[in-house]
Amino acid sequence: MFDKLNYSIVKNSFRALSLVIGLFFLCLEHAAAQREKEDGEVVTEVVAHDANAIFSGSADFTFSVKNSLNTDQEGTVGYLVTTEKGDKVLDKTIKVKIDRNSNESYDFHLPELRSGFYKINFMINTSDYDDTTRKAFGIKPQEIRSQYTRPADFNQFWDNAKAELAKVKPDFKVTALPKQNTDNREVFLIEMKSLDNYTIRGYLTVPKTRNKSRKFAVLLGLPGYQVSLDPMLGLDNDLAIITLNVRGQGNSRDEIDTRRDEYITYRIEDKNKYVMRGVIMDCVRCIDFIYSQKNLEHDNILVSGGSMGGYLALAVAGVDKRVNLCSAQNPILCDIRRLVGEVDWPVSSFRKYVATQPGLSLDKVLGNMDYYDAKNFAQNITCPTLMGIGLLDPFAPPNNEYSAFNVLQGKRRIMVFKNLAHEINEKYKELEGRWMRDTFALF
Repeated sequence: MFDKLNYSIVKNSFRALSLVIGLFFLCLEHAAAQREKEDGEVVTEVVAHDANAIFSGSADFTFSVKNSLNTDQEGTVGYLVTTEKGDKVLDKTIKVKIDRNSNESYDFHLPELRSGFYKINFMINTSDYDDTTRKAFGIKPQEIRSQYTRPADFNQFWDNAKAELAKVKPDFKVTALPKQNTDNREVFLIEMKSLDNYTIRGYLTVPKTRNKSRKFAVLLGLPGYQVSLDPMLGLDNDLAIITLNVRGQGNSRDEIDTRRDEYITYRIEDKNKYVMRGVIMDCVRCIDFIYSQKNLEHDNILVSGGSMGGYLALAVAGVDKRVNLCSAQNPILCDIRRLVGEVDWPVSSFRKYVATQPGLSLDKVLGNMDYYDAKNFAQNITCPTLMGIGLLDPFAPPNNEYSAFNVLQGKRRIMVFKNLAHEINEKYKELEGRWMRDTFALF
């Protein structure tokens, strides 16, 4: 029985081994076939017939396909156009055959559309390739206007806030931080009292100089959402740089220390106690600080920031005429009511907060936020303003950005980055620097 058992085991083992060997060679054959087919690849490219993907009526794109596979590709290419909220506007699909090792280009002419920004997906679905390329484009953005008006007492609301701030003794304090000095700059911690007697902090860096009467133009850098700003150094020998940490951020978290998602809704149920009221006044107080310093130019002040910092740049330039230049990159909270159904954040945070507060509604929140809408501040801005936006921005959609840009009262310029989201690139910062130096006559 032992011999029979051993023979059975050996016999079964050979059968299993034969099966494994067969599968192995089958896999080799399949892999060889795959390698033969995948010697190349399919590559697509979308080119807008405008450098910024902004058109005066109709829009034109070229969808190029490079097929370096060893097989012909048959199927379809096409596009789908939607509004920022995802509502279908246009679509088109065509059948194609793309020969092996060849290139094909397909020109798509979109019929004239209403002014505004649109999302467009270019799709390819062929024998061995399936992909979607997502882009955005604009039609006559200079005509975009918000359908939502600002409150009749908007200016009075902010005059009242500034009057309250003026009653708070600033207690400016400057502390040298010699260990953080560099070869060309001195670093200082700055502290001051702001609205509601909150202590806010930031950093000042100034070029080293033997001329004790030398005065410097000022770049005031404002923070993004829940971003902690450190001292900003830089190489300019004629520019002082302030980085401000507003209440609840960075080293200004004494009284407000919220979780990330809670900051945007902190006391939002009361427009007179909402966190952003204090935050914007913190920025105004920092302008007060600049005016209190003898070594800082009082008529050469640039406020600059990205995301929430871009929003704050617009806000402080809108409530304080002492700002001489404004630079706002991807500012959030523009045309806030239009954000509903268009973006996830911050509307999702508004809804989440409303659900925890009996008697509070989203409509009430939006009514309060009318006093904090960037487009409503923009109407008051008379100083030169530079804006930068990304057409793929999921937090600050281009329609909303233009709602603010188009109501600016002073000289204005906007840089559009058609392939970027919530960001700008070095070209913007280079332009900002040249623009500032030309305006402030820093040669």
